[in-house]
Amino acid sequence: MEIDRIIQMAWEDRTSFDAIREQFGLTPGQVIALMRRELKPASFRLWRARTTGRKTKHVALRGFQYGRFRCPDQKGS
Repeated sequence: MEIDRIIQMAWEDRTSFDAIREQFGLTPGQVIALMRRELKPASFRLWRARTTGRKTKHVALRGFQYGRFRCPDQKGS
């Protein structure tokens, strides 16, 4: 598993948990657990505060059917 890439995607504002699930097969709960395990406690708290309730992290809350463009070379395309 590419932990660094998952962390990078989780920090990105416009990358949804659904995109992480599609590419790596991790649920939002698993992403949260990974972030808690891999980040320093203060960094994890900052990340959680940043992502909690953010519409862009959940495709269903965005209000449109299709998400952000993905490169055709990415896994799952």
